[in-house]
Amino acid sequence: MIDFPVLPFTPSPRMTLGVEVEIQLIDWRTHDLCPAAPRILEALGGETDRIKAEIFQPMLEINTGICSSIGDVERDLAAGLATLRSVADPMGVDLAVSGTHAFGAYDGRLIYPSERYRWVLQQRQWFAQRLVIFGLHVHVGMRDGDHAISMMNAVTPYLPLLLALSASSPFWTGADTGLASARTAVFESVPNAGAPHFFRDWAQFCRYVGRMERSKSISSLKDLWWDVRPNPTFGTLELRICDGLPTLRETLAMVGLIQCLFAWLDEQHQDGRRFDPPSWPLYRENKWRAVRWGPETEMAWTEDGDTVHARDLLERRLRDVAPLAARLGAESFLAPLEGLASGRGSFERQREAFRTTRALAGVTDSLVQELKTDQPLLL
Repeated sequence: MIDFPVLPFTPSPRMTLGVEVEIQLIDWRTHDLCPAAPRILEALGGETDRIKAEIFQPMLEINTGICSSIGDVERDLAAGLATLRSVADPMGVDLAVSGTHAFGAYDGRLIYPSERYRWVLQQRQWFAQRLVIFGLHVHVGMRDGDHAISMMNAVTPYLPLLLALSASSPFWTGADTGLASARTAVFESVPNAGAPHFFRDWAQFCRYVGRMERSKSISSLKDLWWDVRPNPTFGTLELRICDGLPTLRETLAMVGLIQCLFAWLDEQHQDGRRFDPPSWPLYRENKWRAVRWGPETEMAWTEDGDTVHARDLLERRLRDVAPLAARLGAESFLAPLEGLASGRGSFERQREAFRTTRALAGVTDSLVQELKTDQPLLL
């Protein structure tokens, strides 16, 4: 048996935050996605620390630096949005965030000229061609590899709740899918995407990576597009489960919940609790329920079949983390969670926009306005 090397892990002494938001670039006349990323990046003088290319040209990514608080995240994302808007507006390019575009076709989309993206498209073919989808990624600093695996096991049962709250993709290529998060269904078709594998410790994870690389199943850790994955280079655990949220305030609420949840779980870890790999069948079932119904679902919470409503689970955890939220300065950012959990989430608002306007362009226009005003259009 091959003795695969243990991967070095860059330690993060504090549970810092890093956030990535994938942005839709929209033609203001047609409301369709437009391949404006090369023009925008050229006007910016190339990729910056805060604005980067994504796999297809109607997409860009805004990200933060290493942040100590939600306030830092707010500052960096607001600055990135302002910079992007200052260049996009004169080009007639609107900005929006949601898990999918309501009617944009995925076939024929121009790939961003990058060796990495060309390799992905060549390897994954039709699966990769459909990745015109938009998510929120949150990095949380971990102290070492074993800490990352323990926290990965600890947070996984809550990932379906985060997906349910962030669900913002009811439409796909012009059709109402009947789902709260079509983005998730599209993404899960890609090999090495979706539900993670679970591990007891860092050494077991490293052996898995070694086998996958040796068999040429992956070329690097970047090819593990899991809902949550360790990033040893950054020294983080990266949550990739969430749909993109249409307003900055909703994005910050989700990041605040994630920060508080990790702080609560880490307190238990430091008290000596070791989190075993979670139940894969329970995770798959709850993720499906979040994809289908969003927060209006009962989640299977025990191996005996006991359930808990997603809204009740959120309320319980918010009570648990309340002291930590106050200490972390996150308390004031969490208010939008009530709306997301109570029938006013983005997937519901988008359906209402379609019912009101009788046009998918009306859905896109509502998302553009929500990001611009930083206010959800209330049902």
